[in-house]
Amino acid sequence: MIRVLFICHGNICRSPMAEFVLKDMVSRAGIADRFYIASAATSTEEIWNGIGNPVYPPAREELARHGISCEGKRAVQLVKSDYGKYDYLIGMDSANIRNMQRMLGGDPDGKVYKLLSFAGLDRDISDPWYTGNFDETYRDVCLGCSGFLEYLREKALL
Repeated sequence: MIRVLFICHGNICRSPMAEFVLKDMVSRAGIADRFYIASAATSTEEIWNGIGNPVYPPAREELARHGISCEGKRAVQLVKSDYGKYDYLIGMDSANIRNMQRMLGGDPDGKVYKLLSFAGLDRDISDPWYTGNFDETYRDVCLGCSGFLEYLREKALL
């Protein structure tokens, strides 16, 4: 079982988009049973009294345009114990990586990655909460997730 946790700031746009894009990709490839995929936030901004907000409507709509549902997903926060539960902890931008390292107490096993690094790119996935470009974020997420699956194939994990 390959356990993947996608992380962004609030867990209402980028990381849930990545979670459900990858779930869709592995389902279409017939390998969904080999994965456990989830997402989380570095902040609590979208979590109130222990209850996370749902995926931000424009992010949900962008996924729906591509036939992908994120029904029932609510924001949750990354916790230190997640480091032991996941094989890959994948952030969307440099600030996410910095916050993840702090929250997880480092990365002794080399499990922390930035999503677009799997596509050979050293850039961040822009936060559509601020840019409004949900289609651009979707394309970047797909690029990163495709690269991640190729990385797993190259490592003979798939």
